[in-house]
Amino acid sequence: MRPSKRVPDQLRTVKIERNVSNHAEGSCMISFGNTRVLCTASVETNLPPWRRGQGVGWVTAEYGMLPRSTGQRMRREATAGKQSGRTQEIQRLIGRSLRAVVDMQALGENQITVDCDVIEADGGTRTAAITGAFIAMSDAVAWMKEREIVGDNVIRDHLAAVSCGVYQGTPVLDLDYDEDSSAETDANFVMTGAGKFVEIQGTAEEEPFSADELQSLIGLAQKGISELVEMQKRVLNGETI
Repeated sequence: MRPSKRVPDQLRTVKIERNVSNHAEGSCMISFGNTRVLCTASVETNLPPWRRGQGVGWVTAEYGMLPRSTGQRMRREATAGKQSGRTQEIQRLIGRSLRAVVDMQALGENQITVDCDVIEADGGTRTAAITGAFIAMSDAVAWMKEREIVGDNVIRDHLAAVSCGVYQGTPVLDLDYDEDSSAETDANFVMTGAGKFVEIQGTAEEEPFSADELQSLIGLAQKGISELVEMQKRVLNGETI
């Protein structure tokens, strides 16, 4: 039995609230169980120097955890004078993932920066951030379309992410912290709405995992992400999740 009493292929309760920021062009608060991430998308015309004058845009991301998003207070990375390797790795993952479903030519010489701030952490912060970042980015693109900054087809597909792992010998979907901290195998999957893989991260924490176990994790990820994409579609159509 999982600590949360969920069955192996069951997501945590997912909640998505759009338009939570009065200032950002796109925003949402996303919750996977007790993990909560604030995602805000900002539209900018100031492209990186190496991207200017090419008629194409850029999508990037930043990620951070608030000091009391975990059981004990963490020091703000700004006070340490540098970001941790983990933070850099996660924000690059978020940026890569978002760019996989954006037509940079259609975006024009504009940049969308998505900030993902972890309010509460209980496992799966990077996957929650990616799933919420897509909602915030979609609303930012809609804001641009309303002002005729861009046309149609900037976003080519939906995008979502979920964690999977082997916990006490059983492949399970959407690990919370209790499972993640003691799982034999931990993996993160990023996929499009069409079911294509953007990125797979997988690590054996104890015993190496087999090809059959990997296939089981892939099946769980496909199921979970299809459910998340359906939620995204409903939310973007104005429903409350």
